[in-house]
Amino acid sequence: MENQLYIREVALRRTIPGKPYFAALPAVRHLIRCKSLSFPAPVTFFVGENGTGKSTLLEAIAVAYGFNPEGGSKNFSFSTADSHSGLWQYLTLIKEQFAKDGFFLRAESFYNVATNIDELDEIPATSPFLIQSYGGVSLHKQSHGESFFALVQNRFGGNGLYILDEPEAALSPMKQLALLREIHRLVNGNSQFIIATHSPLLMAYPGAHLYQFTESGIASVPYQETEHYQVARRFLENPDRMLRILLEE
Repeated sequence: MENQLYIREVALRRTIPGKPYFAALPAVRHLIRCKSLSFPAPVTFFVGENGTGKSTLLEAIAVAYGFNPEGGSKNFSFSTADSHSGLWQYLTLIKEQFAKDGFFLRAESFYNVATNIDELDEIPATSPFLIQSYGGVSLHKQSHGESFFALVQNRFGGNGLYILDEPEAALSPMKQLALLREIHRLVNGNSQFIIATHSPLLMAYPGAHLYQFTESGIASVPYQETEHYQVARRFLENPDRMLRILLEE
């Protein structure tokens, strides 16, 4: 049975007044010009160079959906730094169904999520400790990669929307391959992923829809035509030659 999607499309609902910094990002300029961006598959990747607006758009989608700007589920409300853009206020999310589960992961603020979980568990309560939903061991007592993988394996329960910003930052190549297996498990459990990544391993997920972000805007591309794949392939096929070119004085 084909997966039902939780977010089918994102669109600008009104004009962005003034000149906020995010309006100049290529991704936002594309939305201003084309009005919307669709999500035709259970897994969508945002790929492209730094500064093109991948993370800004991903964050805005997450906040518009109701997630905490610094990450976590909809139940998280902590704030350590008010650094997210106001783009979310101008977005409309076209939804197909209600997600029973969900999580927004930001690699840069995952430490803050782990801290908030520990803090919440210090508050007297009759219910089981929150950390039990994350594997039973404080995320701060594990390596970055171990804690992230514990999150995916234990907290992501399926029937959910999972928005991930550069998850590969915490993971070795082998763990990235293991993450692909977890993504597949969750997709088979009627889940949807929207992921910003630089990893050519992750973006190889079968059937994924890839949006490449460039200075010109956003375009759908096959996996083999992404810059990430092409650069990685050229390097691995002949690293000595690539290094000679890069390191020539």
